[in-house]
Amino acid sequence: MATDSPIEVVTRFCAAWTEVDVDAICAFFAPDATYHNIPLDPVQGVEAIRATIEGFTGGVDRIEFRIVNIAAGGSVVLTERVDAFITAARTVELPVMGTFEVDDAGRITAWRDYFDLNQFLSQMNA
Repeated sequence: MATDSPIEVVTRFCAAWTEVDVDAICAFFAPDATYHNIPLDPVQGVEAIRATIEGFTGGVDRIEFRIVNIAAGGSVVLTERVDAFITAARTVELPVMGTFEVDDAGRITAWRDYFDLNQFLSQMNA
């Protein structure tokens, strides 16, 4: 990973969500990384990130992080995405703005996503 640019790391990370393989997703993070879904409290460390991801991927068959726009300034990558959570019963699509910080080893050290939690919950519970 260390030879990949920050944009390449984030693009691969977004693609890794398709199979909902939490081990593969968590492999992108530095051990002390921070993950913050802005409407919620931040979590720190890979195990806390894993627990958070497992909490919202349970019962989801497939997840697509569709990148609409991506830009980088140094080690910081910004994404405009549509995240699709696909189950047998429905597909929930959510517009998201994400900020990623990538270290020199190609690991994500910080990930912040900005989205409307009420929109997500109302679609999931519809």
